[in-house]
Amino acid sequence: MNKLSKLAFIAATVVMAASASAQSVPASRQQTNDNWVNGTGEYVWMNGTNELCWRDAFWTPATANAKCDGALVAQAPTPPAPAAPAAPVISSQKITYQADTLFDFDKAVLKPAGKEKMDDLATKIQGVNLEVVVATGYTDRIGSDKYNDRLSLRRAQAVKAYLVSKGIEANRIYTEGKGKRNPVTTGCNQKNHKQLISCLAPDRRVEVEVVGTSKQ
Repeated sequence: MNKLSKLAFIAATVVMAASASAQSVPASRQQTNDNWVNGTGEYVWMNGTNELCWRDAFWTPATANAKCDGALVAQAPTPPAPAAPAAPVISSQKITYQADTLFDFDKAVLKPAGKEKMDDLATKIQGVNLEVVVATGYTDRIGSDKYNDRLSLRRAQAVKAYLVSKGIEANRIYTEGKGKRNPVTTGCNQKNHKQLISCLAPDRRVEVEVVGTSKQ
């Protein structure tokens, strides 16, 4: 047998052996499939132990036949994470009460009209998720600094005590007395004592600041 005949015989033998090793694994129906398929396109070529598919140099897992090793497995899409609830908005509201409305002059005991004001405030406070209440008392400039500091603090504490009696937590309420500091009046220079007291009335006040978030 000459050399050309030998080569032809070897080639024929390889083709027959390859045909005999084709296994019944359906080929991918994709338009592009880099696994080797037989002439009819119905089967892919596998190794003798039926474990691995034959591949060409352009094979990738994305083009692999579904029945072959290395084929990408379709994964269910990951559901989007639930949206985080909106953070509650903390608000602050400051209410100023004239001391003459809440108390008699030079006194720190709530008048009936003052209690009505505090009842309304307590209702508003109970409508929020309370963070803190700050009650700050002020006086006019008449009298000594020491006396006015104590009077302003006693008035702030009277407001706190009443709010606590209406169910507001005591540890949420802070009090402070600033005496004659931070006046809001100007030009009150009357010689008549009663007229001066009347002119300085806006300085005598209790400021209540409520900080919290709405329950709605």
